[in-house]
Amino acid sequence: MKWEEVREICPDQYVKLNILDYHYEGNKKIVTDVALINTIKDPKVATKELLKSKGDTIVFHTGSEKIEIEIRNPTGFRGLRL
Repeated sequence: MKWEEVREICPDQYVKLNILDYHYEGNKKIVTDVALINTIKDPKVATKELLKSKGDTIVFHTGSEKIEIEIRNPTGFRGLRL
């Protein structure tokens, strides 16, 4: 399902998604195809679900036009620079 379709079905809500397809633009992962897992009404619950998410599962708000995830390179590990 395309992100635009999710936005039409679930306007102005948090949704839990599984990422099916994406591409990179610089240091950003642009998500193009998703599977809707469920909607989340309470922002506090959305935050908890996001923190528990692993792999290609994310929580996002449908108010955003695109799903862009910034890719950050780790700069250190336990106080050590890599």
